[in-house]
Amino acid sequence: MPRIAGIIVNLVPYHHARWEAFSRLSGNETHLVALTDRDPFRALEFSSSSSYFKHTLFPHKEGNEFSADSMRKRMFSILDGIRPDVVCVSGWGIAVSLVAMIWAITRGVPLVMLSESNEFDESRSFLKEYLKRRIVSLCGAGLAGGAPQAHYLVKLGIPVECVFQGYDVVDNGFFRKNAKEIRDSGLLIKDAEGRTVSSPYFLACARFGKKKNLPGLIRSYALYRQMVGSSGNGCESTVGHAKCRVERGRAVTSVFDLVIVGEGEERGSIENAIREARVGDHVHLVGTKGYTELPAYYANAGAFIHASTTEQWGLVVNEAMASGLPVLVSNRCGCAMDLVKEDLNGWTFDPNDLTQLAQFMVKMSTDEERRLEMGRASPGIISEWDTDRFFSGLSAAVDVTLAKPKRAYHLFDGLILRLLSRHA
Repeated sequence: MPRIAGIIVNLVPYHHARWEAFSRLSGNETHLVALTDRDPFRALEFSSSSSYFKHTLFPHKEGNEFSADSMRKRMFSILDGIRPDVVCVSGWGIAVSLVAMIWAITRGVPLVMLSESNEFDESRSFLKEYLKRRIVSLCGAGLAGGAPQAHYLVKLGIPVECVFQGYDVVDNGFFRKNAKEIRDSGLLIKDAEGRTVSSPYFLACARFGKKKNLPGLIRSYALYRQMVGSSGNGCESTVGHAKCRVERGRAVTSVFDLVIVGEGEERGSIENAIREARVGDHVHLVGTKGYTELPAYYANAGAFIHASTTEQWGLVVNEAMASGLPVLVSNRCGCAMDLVKEDLNGWTFDPNDLTQLAQFMVKMSTDEERRLEMGRASPGIISEWDTDRFFSGLSAAVDVTLAKPKRAYHLFDGLILRLLSRHA
């Protein structure tokens, strides 16, 4: 059986789930090499047993605490000890992957590219695309997130018959099982002030960065409340016809609160957006949550929203769908084409169109029967994107690259890798 080495930055739950499935199902001796064990997104830190071997270049250190030379020396030492038959690198834009590629081409070891990038996730330039093509062409096969990511790998030079899908998956069973148990228990969540949050609500889960477009989501949410009538004492609506339900003999509008899980450098902008929109009583910033805490937030939500202006994939959409939620996903997210089936489990929207998103929020919250039906459709759709798909896709990529004759690498390629690894 071939010996496989996978290269990552941090060992977080989705990496563990993928590589655990691959190691267990393939029977290969599998090694996972991480740059550090200090995840900047603390909520994803966890410990778990595994069937693969774990290696860390710089334990207990942040990414800025070591030099490029020390990274190269440590990587070469670990990979020389492992002696893998194939090296699988996570993307072409991070130093740890580029350094691993240097080792591979100097040792004549074939490479597999693991990629979630798509052609529209950021602006492109001729020079960048040329360098990417040189780097990607060093790989014998590729495992892409989904259809847009596979198309981009082909455009960058990997033959279409050597590109497979299934890189961007999560442990669906973990979210499905835990969300169901929480729903059955009736456990509700609390906000940062300790107040119980009424369920159902709209849920967003994202690091507070600019591309996540959370101020835009909040402005759309404020418009949504205007559309359905924010008083909660009737069914008035400025746009469309908000459906009513009866609680304790009183007709009320189906107006959802908004819960946002996450933290980051854009918190100030998000808080300003909440104040300006005057929705402070209805938007709950609950902070970062650990992996085992997340299912409670999915379980109590009525629908999930991912509003990024650009996103390579969006794994939180996988998690929400596995938890049985309908989804509203920006059409700038790499997962939208594969995971969102229009009118079946949700809708896609233009993240720069506040009104369009607000109108979809109205449709989600005021038609309970349809919303629940969409939520029931999500697990079936996401079942095609489970860890066994990572196993089958990566196994195929490994087989293809091992079947190819060994190739000679150009000195110029090594020079490009060394220069980029120092500036990545």
